[in-house]
Amino acid sequence: MSLEFTNPPKGILASGTKEGVELGGTKTILSIDGKHNFFNEGNIFSEMSWAKFYKEAGLEDQIDTFQTTEFKSVRDDPEALIKTLVKSLSIIIKNDRIFYGIADFEVDAFLNQNCLIPGLKLDYEVINKLLMAHKKTRDLNLFPELIIDDKGEKKIKIEFQGSNDKKLKLLGASLEDFSDKLRMAKGFATGIVCTSQGAVNLYIMSENIIFKEDELSELFIDDDNIYIIELGIQRELLFPISWFRIDLGLKSLETLELWDQIKDNPDLIKALEYYDHYITNLVVKKYQMVASEEKIGTDLYKDFTKMTPQERRQTLADMKDAIKKLTQMYKDS
Repeated sequence: MSLEFTNPPKGILASGTKEGVELGGTKTILSIDGKHNFFNEGNIFSEMSWAKFYKEAGLEDQIDTFQTTEFKSVRDDPEALIKTLVKSLSIIIKNDRIFYGIADFEVDAFLNQNCLIPGLKLDYEVINKLLMAHKKTRDLNLFPELIIDDKGEKKIKIEFQGSNDKKLKLLGASLEDFSDKLRMAKGFATGIVCTSQGAVNLYIMSENIIFKEDELSELFIDDDNIYIIELGIQRELLFPISWFRIDLGLKSLETLELWDQIKDNPDLIKALEYYDHYITNLVVKKYQMVASEEKIGTDLYKDFTKMTPQERRQTLADMKDAIKKLTQMYKDS
């Protein structure tokens, strides 16, 4: 089932024609709601240009001139970056959403022999196929369809594809479920953005995402999905747009270039502590409902706050262990 992405960044919507193509990239702060729909909470940078092709015969796919169409960035400005992060966390809490991660969308029309996304390596032969497929995407104008709802909000439909797609499309049915899953999440997924029948598909090519503190992070290359992409392009079912990388959870903040400079800022620390309190309440609410069903007590939050930080992390890491621990607490009281 497709998910909605509200206010998608230009990097995921980059288009082109026979005359030229959009190039550049965006780094975006993502959140999700209780239905797992995505929201752009702010751009760390958005740098887009229009590249015009030569008109001379034989040079139709060679870039003649560049014209900057958008340049907005806080990635090199510590104070501006802090304000962006603090504001984004505040908006997330205010709108009953949760921080999902940071997404990079790099648009090079596959004219670059080297993949631009850190953590992803592809053979030149594959990139060349993507280059030819992107040309067809431009010629036939097969870019994603932007939807404008009754409130005037811009949206697109997106889907995740790959052997480990559940690491990005999280299992769960509520904000509490997703909060519990994302609380300890870290790692990234890389791949390619393709359009198919108007929807945006994020095909995962590699990932090393984990959801437990003691879990070992290993890079997984999804060769099967890479083959599916090649086959889909060959059969003209998929049309490539851009590269993507999504770093999951609050740990994604550590990938920011200025993180070491801003991590001790009082305003940012306060915002992160407030957000942690918000997430803790959501997760405790989830366990409270389970505990109530198991009839092991009615004041779960009071019991939770009595635990040590280490006990708290362990308890929230696994629902089964949490219920077992709390049951024992009630037996001993």
